[in-house]
Amino acid sequence: MNTLSAEVLAAGVWQSGLAQVLGGLVLVAVLITAFWFGYRVRTREPRPPQPEEQPHRPDTGALPGEMSEYRRPAEMPQTDGEHRLMPYQLKDAGTETSPDPPSEEKRKWGGISSGGFGSGGPGHGD
Repeated sequence: MNTLSAEVLAAGVWQSGLAQVLGGLVLVAVLITAFWFGYRVRTREPRPPQPEEQPHRPDTGALPGEMSEYRRPAEMPQTDGEHRLMPYQLKDAGTETSPDPPSEEKRKWGGISSGGFGSGGPGHGD
């Protein structure tokens, strides 16, 4: 009979709302503790650098390790017609570096473009 009275008492506490209030107070205490702990951790961190302490770009404007070069198509070696070129006789890359920038005429694409994939449009050349 003692167990029955404990169940009735527990049901009465739950129904009266006291358990919800106590649960809410525990939750608020946990949240306050978490914010307090986070504030203590943040105060131990070094301050953010000032704008004058930030790293600056070099005077050239290029990023470290950045290269700027012009590329042009590599010349295809010519054969006498009787002997064909083997793959090991070709250069490694299809382009080579050039000291001069390409002309405006070479930079423009003159071919017919079909537009973006799935765009449904005729593209630039039509």
